[in-house]
Amino acid sequence: MKEFENIKCETKREFIRRFVYTSAEALEILEISRARLSRMIKDGKLIPVKKSGATSLFLLNDLLEKKRELIKLRKKYGPWE
Repeated sequence: MKEFENIKCETKREFIRRFVYTSAEALEILEISRARLSRMIKDGKLIPVKKSGATSLFLLNDLLEKKRELIKLRKKYGPWE
């Protein structure tokens, strides 16, 4: 990970603040339940960048990509439409 050694700490902090989200934040973005998030992680459909106990961290791009996928699936299979 030598390529990251020369990046300033403040730059690293800013990246984490803007692009790394917790499990709770992921639930809000994806509009899903905690059980569904756990199942997606277990099934390999959403891969956290780091997992520590009950908390997982996700990249924003991964969450937005998954949200687009979920929107398509809801349109296709949603019983309310």
